[in-house]
Amino acid sequence: MTLQETCNYLKEQDNILILCHQSPDGDTLGCGFGLYYALTALGKKAQVVCSDPIPPQFGYLLPEEMPEITPDCVVAVDVADTQLLGKNLAQWADKVDLCIDHHSSNRMYAKRTLLRGADAAACQIMIEVIEGLGVKPDKKIANCIYTGLCTDTGCFQYSNVTAHTMRVAADMMDLGADAHWINWKMFGTKSRARIAMEREVLDSLVYAAGGKIAVIAVTAEMLARTGAVESELDGLSSIPREIEGVEVGVTLREKTGGYKISLRTGENIDASKVCAVFGGGGHARAAGCFIADSLEESRAKIIEAAKKACEEAGV
Repeated sequence: MTLQETCNYLKEQDNILILCHQSPDGDTLGCGFGLYYALTALGKKAQVVCSDPIPPQFGYLLPEEMPEITPDCVVAVDVADTQLLGKNLAQWADKVDLCIDHHSSNRMYAKRTLLRGADAAACQIMIEVIEGLGVKPDKKIANCIYTGLCTDTGCFQYSNVTAHTMRVAADMMDLGADAHWINWKMFGTKSRARIAMEREVLDSLVYAAGGKIAVIAVTAEMLARTGAVESELDGLSSIPREIEGVEVGVTLREKTGGYKISLRTGENIDASKVCAVFGGGGHARAAGCFIADSLEESRAKIIEAAKKACEEAGV
């Protein structure tokens, strides 16, 4: 779908259900609620849903009330694969009418897809959709879009940030987005449980390939010891790649039946290709997959795949 086709399609709908991915982040929520406010401004009925509870730090994005609807249109935002919808939204997996996404690994599961894999965040696309609908963004929408931009770019530090990304962020600030406050809320403050988790994961740190690969783990035992909740784990996956000399940073997160893997890589390694070995995907510099095995075996398998990628890249 082109941008114009997407806007024309949405204009024809009246009751729109907006799906966010499980373990929601700022980009999926920023897209979801940004689109919600735009659609309701047009007099349409809309509802944003997610399998998991919305983390409290994103509470400022939520409307005062949001009645349930019976949808005639289902839209997924920032969702590359229906598995990412989670079990509580699984009933919509084969009923998605439109997907708006920026993951080049998108499975093209929706009946219609607006996909721009080079964009730093799905919110970078969503603001164009909103404006294409004929809605003038207000402060609420600006806060939604800015939140998606800053969180999905690590506060604008990742390599897929372009001059256009920065211009969109500046436009949102001109519209009243609380940029300083959002940056501080997302990146400038941590709970005591989060600090305790950082200590735990640093104790789990393992190097491989002469220090080119760094691996940390987040286990159920660690969560029990620290009392940390899911929403306090955001950003942990960036820690291994921040270490000098590391080309591939790996985070293993214990889940039912195995480990969720998050990869962050340098310019020479395609993270999505490494994760594709295990049926995953994502972006060139950030991707994920799942390995159904023990911690030791999962770690060994992902290290082996990362080593191969390093050798092929000559790093």
